[in-house]
Amino acid sequence: MSTEKKLNVLMCGTGEYTTGWTGSGASKSDKKIGVVALTLFDLRRLGKVGNLSMVGTNGGKFPAIRKHLEENIAGAYKDMDVSFESFPKGDSLDVEAYKEAIDKLSAGDAVIIFTPDSTHYPIALYAIERGLHVLVTKPAVQLLHHHIELVEAAKKHDVVCFVEHHKRFDPVYSDARARAASLGEFNFYSAWMSQPKSQLETFRAWAGKDSDISYYLSSHHIDIHCWIMQDKAVPTRVVASAATGIATSEPYNCVPQTEDTITLLVDWQSLSSSKHKGTAVYTASWTAPLKAGVHSAQHWYYMAEKGEINVDQAHRGYDIVADESGKTWYNPFYMKYSPSESGHFDGQRGYGYISIEKFIDAASSVSNQQTKPADYDFHGLPTIANTVLTTAILNAGRISLDEKRPVSIKQEGTQWVLE
Repeated sequence: MSTEKKLNVLMCGTGEYTTGWTGSGASKSDKKIGVVALTLFDLRRLGKVGNLSMVGTNGGKFPAIRKHLEENIAGAYKDMDVSFESFPKGDSLDVEAYKEAIDKLSAGDAVIIFTPDSTHYPIALYAIERGLHVLVTKPAVQLLHHHIELVEAAKKHDVVCFVEHHKRFDPVYSDARARAASLGEFNFYSAWMSQPKSQLETFRAWAGKDSDISYYLSSHHIDIHCWIMQDKAVPTRVVASAATGIATSEPYNCVPQTEDTITLLVDWQSLSSSKHKGTAVYTASWTAPLKAGVHSAQHWYYMAEKGEINVDQAHRGYDIVADESGKTWYNPFYMKYSPSESGHFDGQRGYGYISIEKFIDAASSVSNQQTKPADYDFHGLPTIANTVLTTAILNAGRISLDEKRPVSIKQEGTQWVLE
């Protein structure tokens, strides 16, 4: 073990999900100290990764970010080193600073991308072409042909590329997926996911301009449904509908084209029986009430030939009431922020942590020539190759909204196309 190379890891993106810092202070969401940096600091403490670096577009943000991490991570957990190299240097602004940061790494190192949706493709491709393993947050990309290009690039350069679909590691979702296998042909799936209107303040810089709420939130449950349906059924047609009027009004003032809530209606075709067709409804919103007690409402319902599954992952039979904030339903299964008995970070069993650790383990194994990237396509993991249909549905939904028409999903040879 001692001869194994430790991965050096670059974090692309400095915002809420990486650091918990939003520019005006710690996030007001359930990710006040972030997920990605915290997980990597802990994996470094445990000896799984080597040097860490972080890149944004504004070097002037890093003093405040470092202070935030020192106070809220190093100051909260025993033996937690929060040091990292930052890009761009000084107070400079550079939207392509990721190139300099990536160029500092060596082939076999890793890049984790948590940046606005429209930037995923160029950053991921740049990293893959330099022999780096990549974990990109959902949605992987916004266009189906970009997704296919990343699949081909990862294969060509022999690297691991995962999409950070952490809901696959939620024990309820993964158990439900296993149980769905015994329920026969798929018939109906309905998913709802929302976040409070306050998120529009966090995301105002890109909401409605660079991406929409369907890409940002419905990608979770679309991926779960595609995962359940893997090798059993395929999507064939998408029709989208949207609600508007809240995000574009005071006090949020998002750009005029910003949708509040988006619904995709999707036809599915069984691969084993021509007579069995299914239908799915995926809805996502970022205009939910401010004090609903949950940060992410998340429910889905699955009905099949021989049974049904009903999942409510917003209310887990665990709630806290405080005089100031009222009732809140927490989710310690995702990230546990309270320290262990010894004062160390204690969130290693959370599925937010596991999702990143699974990628680090796969990338390390490939870099140390113990496995091959293609091995992971057969493990039910969210590899770039295993998540093509999620992007196909999301992309089709955007086209349907923009062009006000149904969009077909078809397979031509081995490739998926939209019509």
